[in-house]
Amino acid sequence: MTDLFGKALLDYQYDNYTDDLYTETNISEEDILPIPYLFRSYSEMPPLEQLALSNASGKVLDVSCGPGSISLHLQESGLDVTAIDSSGGAIEVCNLRGLKNAKEIDLLQLKDQKFDTVLLLMNGTGIFQKLEHIDQYLQHLKSLLNPKGQIIIDSSDLRYMYDSGDEEGSIMVPPDKYYGELKFTVYYKEWASEPFDWLYLDPQTFKDACLENGLSFEILGEGENFDYLAKLTLI
Repeated sequence: MTDLFGKALLDYQYDNYTDDLYTETNISEEDILPIPYLFRSYSEMPPLEQLALSNASGKVLDVSCGPGSISLHLQESGLDVTAIDSSGGAIEVCNLRGLKNAKEIDLLQLKDQKFDTVLLLMNGTGIFQKLEHIDQYLQHLKSLLNPKGQIIIDSSDLRYMYDSGDEEGSIMVPPDKYYGELKFTVYYKEWASEPFDWLYLDPQTFKDACLENGLSFEILGEGENFDYLAKLTLI
């Protein structure tokens, strides 16, 4: 079973929901990802996600769209939305839910199209995988923007995960790599994915990378768990 995510979404869509997804990283224990949450309505979305949608305009690209909850809200709001995901199961669910333009494709394979807003949410920087790949992804995202287009993306600063707990508040970050580089494993029913790379970025590191790649960086909002929402535009 390679598309665990898609399998879980299809089970839910077809009323075969019996289990949730679980995730585990190299720095944290197993955590539940309730499948109903992925089918949330706008009113059930966290404030930063609602803020992201309120800033979306024009022709929109929803990257790693999952079951299409974000795209559906924007489509119902009258926007022209393209939803993409590498999960075939996710795209099948998007189509079943009424999305007009959902495609199974990897972000880096999407070419010769331009958008006014590109959305990457639910830790949108995760798709970069590792710090060394940021330039490749930012340059590709730039190629998808109209001249006055914007990238709206979220992430979290994981520095708090390395708090030593002493009175001085020192941070024990890994000496051999960037502390936001994680290995994720996904579990669904009796299946487990192969571990995959997933990147969280602190705001300063992300801003520096954006500036080096000809993009401005503006924080639109901050959450309660060291998470933030940023807007990137062409310089």
